Amino acid sequence: MNIEQTRFNMIEQQIRPWGVLDLHILDLLALIKREDFCSPEHKALAFVDMELPYGDAKLGQVMLAPRVEARLLQDLHIKKHEKVLEIGTGSGYMAALLAHRAASVLSLEIEPSWVEQARKNLRKADVSNVEVRQADGAAPASWTSGPFDVIVLSGSVAQVPAALLAQLKVGGRLAAIVGVEPQMRATFITRTSSANDSSAFSTNAPWDSNSAGLRHFAAPSQFRF
Repeated sequence: MNIEQTRFNMIEQQIRPWGVLDLHILDLLALIKREDFCSPEHKALAFVDMELPYGDAKLGQVMLAPRVEARLLQDLHIKKHEKVLEIGTGSGYMAALLAHRAASVLSLEIEPSWVEQARKNLRKADVSNVEVRQADGAAPASWTSGPFDVIVLSGSVAQVPAALLAQLKVGGRLAAIVGVEPQMRATFITRTSSANDSSAFSTNAPWDSNSAGLRHFAAPSQFRF
C-alpha cells in the first residue's frame, strides 16, 4: 500500500467533500501521521471512513472517523493563543491536531494504560504542547485547570453537563457529539456572557454524527410524564 497516496485519497475523497476546506487543516492532516496513532492491528484501516477501536474492545472506545475529526477542528475555529481541554484522549490523535491549532491542550484520559501510550504517540509526532492527564473527564474535580477557550469531547454524550459549560471563558466554544443512538448531532455551544444560567450560551447543531459514548457522563431520564 502506498501510504502517502492513501492519505491523499482520504483528504481529497472523504474530507474535502464533507465541507472541510480550510487549507491549514488539510495540510495538518497530511502532516500528522494518523496511522501512528492507531492500534497496531488497525493501522491498515487508518484512512478508512470509519471509527476505529482503540485499546480493549470491551471498553467500546474508538478513534473518531477522519472526516468527523477534521470537521470538528474546522468548525471550532481555534486560535493560536487559545487554551483547550479535551476529554477522551484515546491514542492522542485529536490532541495532536488540536495542539497545532492552539497554544496548549490539556487532554484527560480515564484509562491509565492509554495515557502512557498517548504520551508516546505525541512525542513521536513531535508535539510538545499537550499535557495528557489520567483522570475521569466526567468528574468536575478533573476540570480544575480551567477556564478554557475551547472544550472538545472526543466521543458522544447524551447531554452536556452545565458544570462543564461553566468552564468556558466568555467567547469560548465547546464541541461534542450529543444525543442517544440512533439520533446524535455534532453540537457547538458558545459562551456569550458571564451569566451563570442558560442565557449565557448559544447552541448550534449543524450536522449528524454518531459515536461511541464517553464513560460516566450521565444519561437523561427515559421516563416521560
